[in-house]
Amino acid sequence: MRAYIPNIITVVNLLCGCCAVACAFYQQFQLALTFFIIGGIADYCDGMVARWLNVKSPLGKELDSIADMVTFGVLPGAILYMLLLLGMGESTDSFKLMAAPGFIVSAFAGLRLAKFNLDTRQADDFIGLSTPSCTIFVVGLMLIHEHNSFDMGSFVVNNYFLYAVIAVLSYLLVSEIRMASFKFKGIKWKGNERRIIFILMALVLLVLLKEVAFSLFIIFYILFSLFDNFRGLRKTTS
Repeated sequence: MRAYIPNIITVVNLLCGCCAVACAFYQQFQLALTFFIIGGIADYCDGMVARWLNVKSPLGKELDSIADMVTFGVLPGAILYMLLLLGMGESTDSFKLMAAPGFIVSAFAGLRLAKFNLDTRQADDFIGLSTPSCTIFVVGLMLIHEHNSFDMGSFVVNNYFLYAVIAVLSYLLVSEIRMASFKFKGIKWKGNERRIIFILMALVLLVLLKEVAFSLFIIFYILFSLFDNFRGLRKTTS
């Protein structure tokens, strides 16, 4: 029975992802955020619980990928699709082809997850933007529009801006840029320095900027990763 506990947690992630997608299509963005947070917590905990119980199964690995594809693949595509529709001033009662590019991010998220399952280099850090990070950024745009944060509600549904976001996120998902992982190595400071600093920074941003913090934190995270890669490249070539 112990082996099924992590899988049950993964199924919670999958269910929450499905509910978040449905909420996005009905423009229930606050509820979508709630389901996304619960799904994200479940995704973070299933592997931790599996390691704690010392259980591992091929079923759990496959199930985790399916759940991640929904919560961190389909969901950002659905949100971008709806934001594009809102920016166009189109009705949301039928499919609109002009908003379909939002799902390009979903396609690249699926490709990224497939590569991740086969790539043995990503034990400590990620190579390319992780799908949860991509989704956090898109969820942030959704919340900025919902609350019209800093009067940017109309800007984040501008079609040119969203098409650029789709292109950049799609590239980053499958890029070779090394990015820090937020999975902790024990509970000590040593070995977790960057993770702890990032989390503290995220909390400060959340307190100061509220919903804007989601997207802004991911921008800082990407810029830090680019700087870190550039610094590492300079050390290698010098």
